[in-house]
Amino acid sequence: MSANVEANPIEGLTPAGLPQGDSCLLIIFGASGDLARRKLIPSLYNLACVGCMNPKFEILGTGRTPMSDEQFRAKMREAASQASDTHDFSDTVWGEFANRLHYFPGDLNDAQFYDKLRDRLNEMRKSGSSGNHLFYLSTPASEAPRIIEGLGASSLNHSDGGWVRVIIEKPFGRDLESARRLNEIVLKVFNEQNVYRIDHYLGKETVQNILVFRFGNSLYEPVWNRNYVDHVEITGAETVGLEGRASFYEETGALRDMVANHLLQLLALTAMEPPVAFDADSIRQQKVQVLRSIRPMTVEEVAQRTLRGQYGPGQVDGKAVPGYRQEPGVKPDSTTETFVALKLFIDNWRWADVPFHIRTGKRQSHPMTEIRVHMRRTPQALFATTPKDQRERNIITLRIQPNEGISIAFGAKRPGNQMRTVTVQADFSYRAMFGGNAPVAYETLLLDAMLGDPTLFTSKDEVEAEWRIITPIEEAWTKLPPPNFPNYPAGSDGPAIPATLF
Repeated sequence: MSANVEANPIEGLTPAGLPQGDSCLLIIFGASGDLARRKLIPSLYNLACVGCMNPKFEILGTGRTPMSDEQFRAKMREAASQASDTHDFSDTVWGEFANRLHYFPGDLNDAQFYDKLRDRLNEMRKSGSSGNHLFYLSTPASEAPRIIEGLGASSLNHSDGGWVRVIIEKPFGRDLESARRLNEIVLKVFNEQNVYRIDHYLGKETVQNILVFRFGNSLYEPVWNRNYVDHVEITGAETVGLEGRASFYEETGALRDMVANHLLQLLALTAMEPPVAFDADSIRQQKVQVLRSIRPMTVEEVAQRTLRGQYGPGQVDGKAVPGYRQEPGVKPDSTTETFVALKLFIDNWRWADVPFHIRTGKRQSHPMTEIRVHMRRTPQALFATTPKDQRERNIITLRIQPNEGISIAFGAKRPGNQMRTVTVQADFSYRAMFGGNAPVAYETLLLDAMLGDPTLFTSKDEVEAEWRIITPIEEAWTKLPPPNFPNYPAGSDGPAIPATLF
């Protein structure tokens, strides 16, 4: 997005073609932390640049770090100006945006802090701030219960001047029991319709386009089933390591960090039945049905259909990097997985016996998140040159990042007088078609939360259905012999995956 945009003829939209958010006061818990600096403030600044901010939109940051409003604004300016997602940073635009920023220091573990916060919000309301309150928990997941209970105890879960909503970051729990317990705590304080469990993958343009591609084109949906699909691959590869998050990752690992939310959400969107409408309830219901249809694994199945990996020293982009166990804050004998591959099956009419292969890892050779749908081969080798020749499969690839887009592999005839074939690609690129300033995920999701649209957020039932799949795997791993870590060098494609698994 850019601050300099042409007028849009659609009534009710900004010049960038986006709606304007409701008036509200966004309260960010953990505002001095990494997420707020790298993602939230830059995304909010971008929304302000294209006119999506209501004139009565303000931000109140909270955190343990003592700061004045001016110090907070200076710190956030530095973050926004350096963030990779910030478009066309302008001191003039920032000056206007900075007037919306305020800071209120305090200890989130102190019960009295929430009464003080309530008083501060009341003061701001008297000075003209919006009565609509959007709380954002940009904090470690372990602090969520205490914050939610503090908001409830101080009656901050409702406002006489408007609506109150809460955004909760993942991971939402660490297993099925803790997720259920956290849902109970949250729903004692807030109604489900006001709870926004954020998974930033759902705000990515190509992720949203999965539904349009499937259900908006009659060419693909008729073959999107077990009769024509051989298998599906969902990959989330990262070149980065821990980035200073050792304490978080040691307790989480790749399965909880990536598969339990991001990649299962991609699977659900890929495999779900057509919703009756494009609204939150309809889409969530279909995703839950898919997740509930996935077979939980036994210990024996976990041993056969999962693979754990942990990176050792290696090279990424030509630079030497340490192994996971050499990262600051990691135990020297850690058995935390940084790579995981697994094979899942969906027990329903559409997908029976079609394997879904999921793979994710850190310190891989190149970053990539994509979905590949491998179609069945044609039933005869009509264009074969030998009896054993087979045509390559048609593959539909939905690229989430980088280079967002969709490609389709199909067979074509080579030029010449012989019937010789070759696999070619039909490719659609978001950047080539629409330019490079599409909203990033947090911009989309923050705007949706301001508008009260929970379609791209996960529901209570989705979260619990995801953990119902993941928890038996984690439990089985505690009973199985640990792998001989490290088992792949940084900068590689991960450990060798058995043919039975992929």
